[in-house]
Amino acid sequence: MPTVPPAPKAADAVDVTVLLERGRTLATPVLRAAINRLAAPMDTVSAYHFGWIDAQGRPAEGDGGKAVRPALAVLSAEVTGAAPEVGIPGAVAVELVHNFSLLHDDLMDGDEQRRHRDTVWKVHGPAQAILVGDALFALANEILLELGTVEAGRATRRLTTATRALIDGQAQDISYEHRDRVSVEECLEMEGNKTGALLACASSIGAVLGGADDRTADTLEKYGYHLGLAFQAVDDLLGIWGDPEATGKQTWSDLRQRKKSLPVVAALAASGPAAERLGELLAADAKSSDFENFSEEEFAARAALIEQAGGREWTAGEARRQHTIAVDALSAIDMPDRVRAQFTALADFVVVRKR
Repeated sequence: MPTVPPAPKAADAVDVTVLLERGRTLATPVLRAAINRLAAPMDTVSAYHFGWIDAQGRPAEGDGGKAVRPALAVLSAEVTGAAPEVGIPGAVAVELVHNFSLLHDDLMDGDEQRRHRDTVWKVHGPAQAILVGDALFALANEILLELGTVEAGRATRRLTTATRALIDGQAQDISYEHRDRVSVEECLEMEGNKTGALLACASSIGAVLGGADDRTADTLEKYGYHLGLAFQAVDDLLGIWGDPEATGKQTWSDLRQRKKSLPVVAALAASGPAAERLGELLAADAKSSDFENFSEEEFAARAALIEQAGGREWTAGEARRQHTIAVDALSAIDMPDRVRAQFTALADFVVVRKR
């Protein structure tokens, strides 16, 4: 994957692994307690999805994801001077919404693998994937509203607004799969909804629970929104050129699903023979009855055309651009230097990850 600029010096001393693990460690007990409220078999299906048990119900140490959102939610509480624990309900609520979307997206996209194992719909069936996703969304709102504070009400409003945007983004993503052409602007709008909105909420929800005013929360949301666009741009690169051993997905994953991701859209928008040939192939693919049986070489050829047309390089540049906007947004509000450095380090992590 194309290289990115070195991390700013302010972030050099921050161990992002520790930061991510802190968010996971603080959120997981509350998350497990929330899942235990669900009726059977939704409780065990959820536990399988989170990697706590295997398909036979035995305890497991599955990959629970990167935990960027819980880390951001806990960290954002510290912007206000509150203890990180103040952000825990927000971290859990955001994580529940995120996983609600994963359960439904895996089913809609036909993804059979997530985090190096079979997805919920593949193991437990489509009905359970839908029901458990719905249950996680409901739990997210319960977790916040049970706090019974004005701040909890404000946080819930931001979460529900972000969730609606996330759903809008998934609807756009699906509709784009059936179109020959999608503009770069349309793709960025979709990705801003699908990924940016929830990361924006994660970046502000702990601060809201800690009593931050709307200006502070809105600024943190700007950071999170542009971080989300950077995050998704990197995801789009990994969706085509990522190592399956690292991503847990098939080779050429996004090409197999005919996704109009940023590298594809940017390549099609370019001029030159590679862009023209790519457009011809993708138009033919949309009409092909044999698409599911394409060989590795056929997908590799399409990936090569995307790269030749400049789609890979443009997307890597866009990830860096969105990263810069996100980090620059932090300068508009006061916060402890330590907290600012940690926000910056998380942004750096997003654009250099390999999964």
